Amino acid sequence: MNTEITVLIADDHPIFRKGLREILEAEPSLQLVGEAEDGARALSMLRALRPQVAVLDVDMPQLDGISVARAVQQENLSTAIVLLTMHRHEDYFNAALDLGVRGYVLKDSAASDVVAAIRAVSTGQRFVTPLLTDYLLNRYQAAQAAARPQTGLPALTEAERRILKLIAQYKSSQEIADELFISVRTVDTHRANIAGKLDLKGARALLRFALEHQGQL
Repeated sequence: MNTEITVLIADDHPIFRKGLREILEAEPSLQLVGEAEDGARALSMLRALRPQVAVLDVDMPQLDGISVARAVQQENLSTAIVLLTMHRHEDYFNAALDLGVRGYVLKDSAASDVVAAIRAVSTGQRFVTPLLTDYLLNRYQAAQAAARPQTGLPALTEAERRILKLIAQYKSSQEIADELFISVRTVDTHRANIAGKLDLKGARALLRFALEHQGQL
């Protein structure tokens, strides 16, 4: 049974591509099945050869590595992608991962990282050049923040903000009801909803919050 990982490489710099080829050919567990000098050729070969892993330069003529990764995702090809790049910009990194790219390797680190990246992505794992692991942490934290229920002022409706602003003016529920032409019961319901969203407890907690945030209402 052949247990070699089939790999395609694409880079428009012949010398760098030659270096990649030599690295991969030195690994018995890897089988190089093709090389491409631009993104369009790489995508064509991906469709025909269906390698397990494709190592793509981000900056290539005709189609860049991000565009090839997008096509792989759209066409539901099974090839796992490792992107090689000189860029340390976080927006490139996030764009790649948003497209399902599982390997992201800086060219400066390719000699030491590319084989590990290929092995990792071939088994469904993720590999990021250690110098960029902070970007993964940033993504995780952003995802956690987005998944949390909104609390604080952004969670309030326009009506709730208006009532909170009136509370900051020391107005009673009756005075607020009169000013807004609603019932006292409706005002009290709004007050309870606001307190719940802001996680406020205690008789004067709502007034204290309203006074502290008057400038944002």
